[in-house]
Amino acid sequence: VQLVESGGGLVQPGGSLRLSCAASGFTFRDFRLSWYRQAPGKERELVASISNVGSSTKYAASVKGRFTISRDTAKNSVYLQMNSLRPEDTAVYYCYAVNAWNRSDYWGQGTQVTVSS
Repeated sequence: VQLVESGGGLVQPGGSLRLSCAASGFTFRDFRLSWYRQAPGKERELVASISNVGSSTKYAASVKGRFTISRDTAKNSVYLQMNSLRPEDTAVYYCYAVNAWNRSDYWGQGTQVTVSS
């Protein structure tokens, strides 16, 4: 089982980034997918999640209206489009998959996002 994130980097405030997470080794459509983030000295927090069939999404209040989560079953991938980025969005972003039926779960290794001028 693998979850491999990509797309992180350094961006100026107000800029955009698109994170990708490529999944392999499990039945993608059975898993709810989420993005979490962890800033230095802070706890890991949920950023956004999408149901196993993609019919429902959920966002943290701090990113609602700026971030969009989506999934592509054909590519076994989940994405996080991040717009209007702020310095407080700086963190390591992790992809997380949890089985909708038996709750087995997996984490990616994380990708760094830095928002700074």
